[in-house]
Amino acid sequence: MTSDVQARGTPLDDEFLVFQAEFAEAVRQRAGITDAQVDAEYGPDPAPRGPLNWKWVQAILRAIDKNGSGMNQKTLEIFTRDVFLYTTRAGVRDEIDQIVAGKLTEQPTVVVSHSLGTVVAYSVLRTDRRSLRIPLFVTVGSPLAVRAVRDQFRPLRSPSSVDAWYNAFDTRDVVALYPLDADNFPVRPAIENNSTVRNHTENRHGIVGYLDNPDVAKRILNALGG
Repeated sequence: MTSDVQARGTPLDDEFLVFQAEFAEAVRQRAGITDAQVDAEYGPDPAPRGPLNWKWVQAILRAIDKNGSGMNQKTLEIFTRDVFLYTTRAGVRDEIDQIVAGKLTEQPTVVVSHSLGTVVAYSVLRTDRRSLRIPLFVTVGSPLAVRAVRDQFRPLRSPSSVDAWYNAFDTRDVVALYPLDADNFPVRPAIENNSTVRNHTENRHGIVGYLDNPDVAKRILNALGG
């Protein structure tokens, strides 16, 4: 399934459009994109604006693309599609989770994850029944606090195998819209959030721009015993 399918109206298409619209609207608000900027992309089309109007959702994505968020329209389309399929299709999630879980052992392991990978890592760690030992779980550029994603994991809880959870994000990163704090991702023990990262990659979301941050690198190194 892609977001530019021409034949629409199936339940799957409609479900995806609602998911994509909610995610895009959250990005729009966080990026400060105005209604007027979206209207300029939508044009004079008389069709009602709303999540089931594909042209309206595309107008939001184009407005985000053109008005300085750093994330282009195509990338956002692909990202929301991938997140949708992973979070709403059990078969897709199970296949991916099995691959990731197969790389984990009961030896102490520092888990470092990025972007959609933070969603996958959280899913795996919260459901794995083995006696995993995770001294540090690192999430960077995470969309976990976006409601469309977060609601797929209710009730929220911190994985029992995790001793400490460290989340780093750039406030300009439109994927990592919100901190994983008590307001947006309430779990106990509380997650440590670092909002001081200034990601130097073009879209403010690249993993390199997180991992070479001194504080992020130091936390990982210390957890590894360095």
